[in-house]
Amino acid sequence: MTAISNHVGTIVKLNPDYTQMDAVYLTNKLLNLIGDAALDLPGDADPLTNLDLMVKAAQENGKIPDSQAARQILEAQLMDLATPTPSRINQLFWDKYQAGPRVATDWFFALSRANNYIQTRAIAKNVVFPAKTEYGDLEITINLSKPEKDPKDIAAAAHAAQSGYPACALCLQTEGYAGRTDFAARTNHRIIRFLLGGKTWGFQYSPYAYFNEHAIFLDAIHEPMVIDQSTFSNLLAIVSMFPTYFVGSNADLPIVGGSMLTHEHYQGGRHTFPMAKAPIETQVEISGHPHVFAGIVKWPMSVIRLVSADSDELINAAEHVRQVWNQYTDETVDVRAFVDGKPH
Repeated sequence: MTAISNHVGTIVKLNPDYTQMDAVYLTNKLLNLIGDAALDLPGDADPLTNLDLMVKAAQENGKIPDSQAARQILEAQLMDLATPTPSRINQLFWDKYQAGPRVATDWFFALSRANNYIQTRAIAKNVVFPAKTEYGDLEITINLSKPEKDPKDIAAAAHAAQSGYPACALCLQTEGYAGRTDFAARTNHRIIRFLLGGKTWGFQYSPYAYFNEHAIFLDAIHEPMVIDQSTFSNLLAIVSMFPTYFVGSNADLPIVGGSMLTHEHYQGGRHTFPMAKAPIETQVEISGHPHVFAGIVKWPMSVIRLVSADSDELINAAEHVRQVWNQYTDETVDVRAFVDGKPH
C-alpha cells in the first residue's frame, strides 16, 4: 500500500463526510500538499508513521521548507482532512451525548488522538512516577512533551510581521488556524460548543496532556480570568454536564504562574489526583452554612474541602471562603493579602 492510499483510508475511517468513492478526490488533495512525486511513495500501516512519510516526502519535493513549524503545519493540514468540520463534530458529539456523556467524550477523545491533535507520541516522552510521602502517594511529572523551538523558526519569527490573530492559544479563533512560526498549527483542531451560565463556552482537549483526558473548558470571548462566585457555579455546572470528569480553575493571580490569565478557562479530565484522595485532618465549621461539611485536608499546602448535597449552599460557602481568604493576612507566617497594593 502507498502512503497516499493509507492516508485516504484513515480519512474515510475518521471522517464520515467521506467514503471510498472520494478516493480519487482525496488522492489529489493529498498530492497538492505533498507533491505529485509522492503518488507511489511506499506507506506504513501505522497512521502516524505514515504521516511522517508524507511530511518527509513533501519536504523532499520542495513543498515545504526544512523547519519544525512547516512540518507541524503540514501534519495538521493532512490530518484536517480526516477531521469532520466543526459543525459536524458538534452535531455528532451532542447526538452521542444523548446515549450518555461518557459516550460523547470517549468518541471525541478518541478522534482527537487519532487525528494527531493530541500529540500522543510527544506525551509518551513524559516521565511520571509516584512518590510515597506522609500525605499519600504523590504524582511527579516531568513534562518532556512540548517540543523545543527550532532555531530556524525563531529566526524567521524575529523578522515576521506581528499578528494579533488569534488573540491567544485558547481562543475559539484557533479552530482551523493554519499556524505560523510563532503560533501552533491548529488546522485539525475542533472545539465542542456548550452553554455555561448563559454564555457560549468551548470544550477541547489539551494537545500536550498532563493527565488522562486532559480537557480545557474555555470562554468563547477572549477576556481575562476572574475568580468569583460565578466560577464555583460554572465548575459545578461542568461536572454536572460531564460527570465522569473533574474540573478546576487556576488562580487569577500572575504570581501563581502556570496559567494563561488573559483568557477565562478551566481545566479538567478523567483523573483522580492524590489531593482528592487525601483525608480530612481537621473538621471546621463555616458560619452561616450549616449544611456544608468543611475540613482541612492533610496536605503539604493549605487545602479546605467542602462537601454538600445542596449545590447553591456549596457555591455560597465556597464564595465566603474565597472572600475571607482574599483579605487574610498573617505576617507571622508570611501570608499577605496584598503586596505593594496588589493582590498576592
